Amino acid sequence: GRNMKPIIGVIPLWDDEKESIWMLPGYMDVLENNNAIPMILPLSTCKENLDKCFELVDGILFTGGHDINPKLYNQKKKDTCGLQCDRRDEMEKYLFEKSIKNNKPILGICRGIQLFNSLLGGTLYQDLKTEYKSNINHTMEKPYNRGVHNVNVLENTILHKIVGVNKLYVNSYHHQAIKDLAPGLIANAISEDGLIEAVSMPNKKFVMAVQWHPEFLWKDSEENNLIIDEFIKSI
Repeated sequence: GRNMKPIIGVIPLWDDEKESIWMLPGYMDVLENNNAIPMILPLSTCKENLDKCFELVDGILFTGGHDINPKLYNQKKKDTCGLQCDRRDEMEKYLFEKSIKNNKPILGICRGIQLFNSLLGGTLYQDLKTEYKSNINHTMEKPYNRGVHNVNVLENTILHKIVGVNKLYVNSYHHQAIKDLAPGLIANAISEDGLIEAVSMPNKKFVMAVQWHPEFLWKDSEENNLIIDEFIKSI
């Protein structure tokens, strides 16, 4: 029933140097704070295991991390593209497509928005610095729990319904971004320099992704906490 806390599967991060999976506590804390049980999933491409994980969880959080292999959006990898993690791409593709098919709530953060866009037929800037002229800093220095640029929240979008404001001051730590928006996704927020920074999928229980990092902002920003809260409540 409703008083059962939902379980959110959290996609693990991969550390190439240590050859190990890892996690940023913010992802876990914000989910726990909003009455969910976060569970780090195995980094696996075994469909049988992923199917069982999928059954166990009520929603999935697609976390930040590696660059997506450009072959996912039918482009050649440029030298400016960062490290990939093909196992993660494959795992996330499987879980994303299964979530869409079964209408399971999903939230994407940073890499998450790029993943959703790539898998639904959009493209990415492989490197903003060399491909997109802007005076906004999208690769901020620590600490990450502060805003560095504004995004305009578009009216009549799910994000606007959630946060109830037209502007959000967000943190920013990404060198890639949405280039061509995937058909099937709706832009929910646009950065001051014109990049799409939040998307949603209509007619789904909850499919949303943001380019910034609410897991660093939620303690000081009610709006960012509300994004997570709404994700959990949609379950």
